[in-house]
Amino acid sequence: MEISTIIWLVIIAALILYVISIYNKLVSLKHRYENAFAQIEVQLKRRYDLIPNLVESARGYLKHERETLEAVIAARNSALAGLKAAANNPGSASAIADLGNAEGLLSNALGRLNVVMEAYPDLKANQTIQQVMEELTSTENKVAFARQAFNDGVTTYNIFRQSFPPVFFAGFFGHRENGELLEFADSEVIQAAPRVEF
Repeated sequence: MEISTIIWLVIIAALILYVISIYNKLVSLKHRYENAFAQIEVQLKRRYDLIPNLVESARGYLKHERETLEAVIAARNSALAGLKAAANNPGSASAIADLGNAEGLLSNALGRLNVVMEAYPDLKANQTIQQVMEELTSTENKVAFARQAFNDGVTTYNIFRQSFPPVFFAGFFGHRENGELLEFADSEVIQAAPRVEF
């Protein structure tokens, strides 16, 4: 065998190994962000399970606020359906966007419930309500951390997928689309600094 043939075989083998490493990294990064979504799913399910407890606890106090309670339950059910759709395919941009919108609606409905509850001192003093509200607040924090980890994973995947030379192989390996960041509908409000007026 000639030296030039050996050199070409080594170069071809190195290129094949490099392409294999690109494939493996794409798969690894995709699985990481899918796992991060699974962590969001756990926290959102916990949140969705707490909401009916809150509504049931408040129902006796808020008999004439039935519309608000029904809006919270409807928003919760919509968000749960969005979560199930996104959990089936965390790489689907439309499923992630739908979940973000449903979460925004749920947050708005919970905000309205909070405003209504503020008007009832007996309700605010109820031990069960306080405990459920505390658990909801804790879960909201966990959702925020899980969402950040998911978005970080998606960003890492997207950067690698779009970089050179993986961009040439990504589509061929079945990684045709970028991962979708999970942004809730109220993210602009969350990011805005609160105004303090005197």
